[in-house]
Amino acid sequence: MRALLTKVEQDSRLDRAGDRLQKVVLGTLRPRRLRDLLHGVTLGHPLHPAMVQVPVGAWISAAVLDLMPGQRRPATVLVGLGTASALPAAIAGLNDWAALARDQRRVGLVHAAANTVGMTLYAGSLAARLSGRHGMGRALGFLGLSTVSLGAYIGGHLAYKQGAQVNQSISELHRMTDGWHSLADMATLPQRTLITREVDDDISVILYRHGDEVTVMLERCPHQSGPLGEGEVQEIDGHACVVCPWHGSAFRLNGGEVVQGPSGNDQQILPTRIQNGVLQTRLP
Repeated sequence: MRALLTKVEQDSRLDRAGDRLQKVVLGTLRPRRLRDLLHGVTLGHPLHPAMVQVPVGAWISAAVLDLMPGQRRPATVLVGLGTASALPAAIAGLNDWAALARDQRRVGLVHAAANTVGMTLYAGSLAARLSGRHGMGRALGFLGLSTVSLGAYIGGHLAYKQGAQVNQSISELHRMTDGWHSLADMATLPQRTLITREVDDDISVILYRHGDEVTVMLERCPHQSGPLGEGEVQEIDGHACVVCPWHGSAFRLNGGEVVQGPSGNDQQILPTRIQNGVLQTRLP
């Protein structure tokens, strides 16, 4: 399976269908507020993984009831609940998928295809149960559960092997040594200008001074490791924010909260202090 998914990552033949679907998704989910909502910006955490718990939980529970006598009605209700809740979860997933890198989109396309087949099987299962063909409904349900389980496996590969929609910058904290690190003389820091510095010689951070306050933030964007130090500072909802130059994710400079996707994760802010006129930072 690992070898097969590696081939999927590298199979450029999937790009034709993937590029067309991406245009459809971006064209349909055009309002930024809608896209941000589906990315999980308001939560500071990707929304799709949370939404899939409802259909998956309902379908697994239905499968358990299908193995028990006298549970046709509750099993049918759970299959219906899972099928209905799968659609909004899929929309959130497509919204995330459209903002991924090309190799991630290839695997995501297969993930979506498997889940679409699973949803179709469950829709057929629900129709069969409602028409009184409970044996057929159970059979289609077990086939559907097998298919969405395969889709979940592929989704795990997409997230944990390829890093889709996980925080790409947090690993920088794990490489930072303990203690305070000197970054710059306060007297040399300009007002309201992004400055890039390094901690431990290879961990990039951005500095932003506003009056006597200085924000120190990890420089790699959580979404796809974009260089926030090359981004622009914009005022969004009354807050100064840094906007990633790659995909447009925006983070508040006074707290790190994500205010604009496609990132669904907040950005890490580091503690600061001033010693003898020198700005210092350390691990949170």
